[in-house]
Amino acid sequence: MNKILCFGELLLRMSPALEGEWLRQSSMPVYIGGAELNVASALSRWDMPVKYFTALPDNYLSNEISEELKKRNIDTGDINISGKKIGVYFLPQGADLKHAGVIYDRAHSSFADLKPRMINWEKLLDGVSWFHFSAISPALNENIAALCREGLEVASKKNIIISIDLNYRSLLWQYTRQPQEIMHGLVKYCNVIMGNIWAANSLLGIPVDEGIHTKGKKEDYLEHAEKSSLAIMQEFPKCTTVANTFRFNYGEEGIIYYSSLFHKKMQYNSDEFIAHEIVDKVGSGDCFMAGLIYGLYNNHPPHDIINFSTAAAFGKFFEKGDATMQNIKTVQSRVNAHG
Repeated sequence: MNKILCFGELLLRMSPALEGEWLRQSSMPVYIGGAELNVASALSRWDMPVKYFTALPDNYLSNEISEELKKRNIDTGDINISGKKIGVYFLPQGADLKHAGVIYDRAHSSFADLKPRMINWEKLLDGVSWFHFSAISPALNENIAALCREGLEVASKKNIIISIDLNYRSLLWQYTRQPQEIMHGLVKYCNVIMGNIWAANSLLGIPVDEGIHTKGKKEDYLEHAEKSSLAIMQEFPKCTTVANTFRFNYGEEGIIYYSSLFHKKMQYNSDEFIAHEIVDKVGSGDCFMAGLIYGLYNNHPPHDIINFSTAAAFGKFFEKGDATMQNIKTVQSRVNAHG
C-alpha cells in the first residue's frame, strides 16, 4: 500500500496543573504532540501505512521520541536531523488551544528553522499516495510557508492526494504577510479540506454569517456549512471534499459535537454526540482529520466516513494527551451506539 505522509512540527506539550500545584509537586505531565503527528498516530492505530516528516535536533530526547514513534508503526526514516531545539507549548490542564491559556515556545526550533530547498521532495514523496499538512505550519514563518509550497507543487505533479486541516491559531500568525495571502497559494493544491466555517473565513476569506450564533440551531449551522463548502470548491477547483466540524459547550463542562461532509456534490451530516463532562480537548480535530483520511483512503461510503470521523473525534475528548489510543473497534462501537 502507498503511504500517507504527514508533514509538520513535532511538539512537546507541557501540561501544568494551575494554582501553583505544578510548583508544589515539582512535576508537569509531558505529551508528544503536534497536529500532523496526532493524525499519523491515529492512522497507525488503524493499521494504515503512514510516514511522518518533521525536523528534530541531534540529541537523546529526539532519539527517544523517534523510538517511541517507531513503536507506533510510524515510518520516521526521513525525519530531518538539524537545528538545536524541539518546539514546545504550555497548556494548562483542562484548557483549550484556541484560547489564551496556551503559551508557545516554537521560535528557532529545528522545524521552524527549515528553509526552502533543504528537502528533497521527490525522494520524500516516493511511494506516497496521500500528503497531509495543516495551516499551523505556514503560520510559523515565511520560510516554512515556502517549504510547504515546494512540497505541494511536487505532490501535485505526482497526482498525490493532498489534504489540509484549516486549524487557525491567531497567536502563531505574527509575521508581516496576512494568513489569507499565504493560504490561498497553498490551498489551491488541496483536494480535501477540513476545518470549520470560522477558520475558512479567517484563513481563506470565505464569507461567514456574523449572526449565525443568534440563530443557534443545528440545522442553521449545517446549512451554513454547505454554503461554505460550495464557496470553497468554487474558489479552489482542485478541492473535491470539504468537512466542517461544530463543537459547542454543553453545560459547565460538557460538549456538543457534530460535523458535515460535502463530497461528490452532496452533503452528509453526522449524528450528534453529547457529553456532560470531558477529559481533554486537545487533538480532537486531528482525530477527526485522521478519520476523514482513513475513510476516503479506503473508499468507504460518505455517511460512514463522517460518522466514523465524528465518533473518533468525540472519543478523543475522554483521553489525556495529544494523540488518541482508540482502535477501530472502539470508534465503531461508539458509532453504533449513537446511530
